Amino acid sequence: MQKQAMTATVPEDKGEGIPFGKFPAKLRFLFKPARYKVAWGGRGAAKSWGFARALLIQGRERRLRWLCARETQQSIADSVHQLLKMQIEDLGLAAHYVVKQAEIVGRNGTEFLFAGLRHDISKIKSVEACDGVWVEEAQNVSRHSWEVLIPTIRKDGSEIWVTFNPDLDTDDTYKRFVINPPPGAAVVRMTYRDNPWFPEVLRREARLLAERDPDAYQHVWEGCCISTLEGGVYAKELRLVDQEQRITRVPYDPTKPVHTFWDLGWGDSTAIWFAQAYAFEYRLIDYLEGSQEPLKHYLKLLQERPYVYGTDYLPHDAKAKQLGSGRSIEELMREAGRKVEIVAKLSVNDGINAARTIFPLCWFDADKCADGVQALRHYRFGEKSEDGRQMREPLHDWSSHAADAFRYFAVGMRPPEQPERETADEFFEGRFTEGRNQSWMG
Repeated sequence: MQKQAMTATVPEDKGEGIPFGKFPAKLRFLFKPARYKVAWGGRGAAKSWGFARALLIQGRERRLRWLCARETQQSIADSVHQLLKMQIEDLGLAAHYVVKQAEIVGRNGTEFLFAGLRHDISKIKSVEACDGVWVEEAQNVSRHSWEVLIPTIRKDGSEIWVTFNPDLDTDDTYKRFVINPPPGAAVVRMTYRDNPWFPEVLRREARLLAERDPDAYQHVWEGCCISTLEGGVYAKELRLVDQEQRITRVPYDPTKPVHTFWDLGWGDSTAIWFAQAYAFEYRLIDYLEGSQEPLKHYLKLLQERPYVYGTDYLPHDAKAKQLGSGRSIEELMREAGRKVEIVAKLSVNDGINAARTIFPLCWFDADKCADGVQALRHYRFGEKSEDGRQMREPLHDWSSHAADAFRYFAVGMRPPEQPERETADEFFEGRFTEGRNQSWMG
């Protein structure tokens, strides 16, 4: 019964003045039952436009409770709220829907709710009795977000809708729904040629890009994956990691202490790498990220892991006194019985150079570090200046937190037999000059 409830009339002009006939033919599968409905591809394909229309049409025919999500949503302006509002007007459904500041409701009780997965993932767990979720711009959704979201949408007959333009073929969303889609998933690839209403001005732009930069055209307009992001900070290093297959199963060694490396945030994310040090290599065995959680939340998660800990390495701002407690993060962690060290304060560029130096010695656990590695792949410099020079500072976005914590790992981590060094010059001098090919993997 629930399965049948998800079936809706395929849109067509019913003589009611509602232009249901204006709908991409390739998206008609949205009106047939399936647990997963996925549309991916290039720009201008009307994927988001069509998904919004399908939801509004079905929400008019029957009562729905639907979550509209993105990986990051700092405000309602980051959501599909405005897109749904525009489609309500275009479909002539203003008499049926009431558009509120942070939600949209129908006269029949239909609800459209909005949330960010990365920052609101703990809240997502409490969303009950949803008929489905639409995840828009899903290319950067982390493995952790999917693993929390999917079992949350558990009502019988519920559906998971996904739209995205792919970036890297190593991204979790692309692997999850394109390379190895779930059984019974409805997955379609779309380009601007599938959009009958694609404007001529954009068609000219697509042709121009195809002439000037064929690779960029394939990515932007055809929806092809790229091997590395333009301006990727660690593109060269990660390419070598892939070639040498250093993203694999990396077991925890109970005879070695696990050191943690933190980037602290509240409105932004807190990111933590877990590493074990050996004479000629470093094993990244785990990664943790969260947001808007107190320190005790992360300490609890650390205690739940079966590791014997060494030192917690914190950034320089961990010394700052908090307004509420009057104590610093460093002090609070020491009071909790943790061994703490503040990482030397280097510039971002010096930290990046340190990370590039340490990359050849790093092994990453494929499962536990998946989200951290994905962030490192997406960490990139800003757009080039008008004179063609690259901006010196990386962009601050969702990938920055894992990358910052990795910088602190590169600056703070030392092989067991090396003494502590206090200056940046001493840090770089004579480090990692031998033993490159000696590995526990053989």
